[in-house]
Amino acid sequence: MKRTFKSGAQKRHSKQNISELNAKLLKITSLFRPAGEGCTHLPEETGDNIVEIGANWIHGPSEKNPVFGLACKYRLLDPEALNPENQAIDFGGHPPFVPNVFCSSGRKLNADDIYHTQEMFAELLNESSKFTSQGGEPLASVGDFIRSEVQQRAAEKWKDIDATTRSLRQCMISNMLKLECCINGSHSMDEVGLGAYGLYKTLPGLDCTFPGGYEGLVKNVMSELPSGLVTYNQPVCCVHWNNTEKREHPVMIECDEERIAADHVIVTVPLGYLKKHHSALFHPPLPLHKLHSVQRLGFGTNNKIFVEFDEPWWDADCEVIYLVWEDEDGMVDKVPDVQRSWIRKLCAFTVLKPTERYGHVLCGWIAGHESEYMETLSEQEVTHTVTQLIRRFTGNPTITPKRTLRSQWFHDPWTCGSYSYPAIGCSEQDLENMVEPLPTKGSQSQPLQVLFAGEATHPYYYSTVHGALLTGWREADRLISHYSSMSPFESPSKSKL
Repeated sequence: MKRTFKSGAQKRHSKQNISELNAKLLKITSLFRPAGEGCTHLPEETGDNIVEIGANWIHGPSEKNPVFGLACKYRLLDPEALNPENQAIDFGGHPPFVPNVFCSSGRKLNADDIYHTQEMFAELLNESSKFTSQGGEPLASVGDFIRSEVQQRAAEKWKDIDATTRSLRQCMISNMLKLECCINGSHSMDEVGLGAYGLYKTLPGLDCTFPGGYEGLVKNVMSELPSGLVTYNQPVCCVHWNNTEKREHPVMIECDEERIAADHVIVTVPLGYLKKHHSALFHPPLPLHKLHSVQRLGFGTNNKIFVEFDEPWWDADCEVIYLVWEDEDGMVDKVPDVQRSWIRKLCAFTVLKPTERYGHVLCGWIAGHESEYMETLSEQEVTHTVTQLIRRFTGNPTITPKRTLRSQWFHDPWTCGSYSYPAIGCSEQDLENMVEPLPTKGSQSQPLQVLFAGEATHPYYYSTVHGALLTGWREADRLISHYSSMSPFESPSKSKL
């Protein structure tokens, strides 16, 4: 991403050369990105509805969020999103949406029915995040910790309520665990490490969206770059680094149709792609300590299923719809038979607002292996199964969607999933290893040949767009600092990327 550089950083090169350095850096970085910008259209008879297939919100839209800053600069947001009060609100990453709650027997619950469960679950999430600083976590995973604590606290706090209500509350815990799988991008909260869960940090601000889609941000940033600088649909086959042959530049980027000589390359591929293709992508291979961190970090799938209706069947003020299965009092967040019961993992719908812009459209959330299996089904099968789900939970056998649209991030060859999370066994050191450039410290080779950016390389904003953006700036700054500190006697040819 283009950035305004810090004053005093141009000791060796002019401002023009530094800008050219960053522009060349952008060209190399872009080769690793898949075509498309994370959104698509639902065509309407009288226009288009833009829905986000990928990133959806600006999480924590406040002055410390660079995505929010760019969105303000380019005037891409509604006036409400710019409200100072909205920027000051801090919900710790869990904004309080107005809910409708339906059960698998076709009943609609009221707010009082879910309040106590939500309160306990929020307390446990908060406690789960504290073991990172305290150490000595009692259990390996967040899922194990929450289930264990709910059983103990329910025995005390809910001892005076009837067995049916207690069972229903534990079923709600199942729903909330599934929703956390979507938020974390994991198959199960049993795979999210309790000791590392608190590494993630949130920013204040009421989450907001781009009325015209995230694509508007990309287009505005691109408009500031020289025409033809960024190349799409140019798959990178291999990054040959630390070349010992008598070449002017130590890095050779091997693409399908060309080879690019470079001094530096910033790799921004998703962690899922890195996990699957690291052996072919780098020559020489990644150092073992970096590879082990790549494998220890978690990377999962979170998909969306958009469903459009002629008329709403939810309340006018509703912002989210929760679906509670009344036979899941075991507090489960995965299904025993993925092929037959994958739809049980679809835990919630968010209501796309305002209605004037989107019509009557819901966005369903589903994560994990169930989500990956959903991708293999035809659109007709997905539509049929979602329709049956909604009819069962509302008790209305006549509800029929106009159309559906789903994302398929796991089977996308350039992503292999959605985003990263701290898995069991990973630590802060693994995130530091992800950031470390190649060659590693102590090497006699030319420094900073291969640098790493992307959401999975941010120490506490992983899984977010602002985290990904900040890591790109971080690596650009690393190179700018490197060239700014060069001796006047060093060869200017090293500015080539």
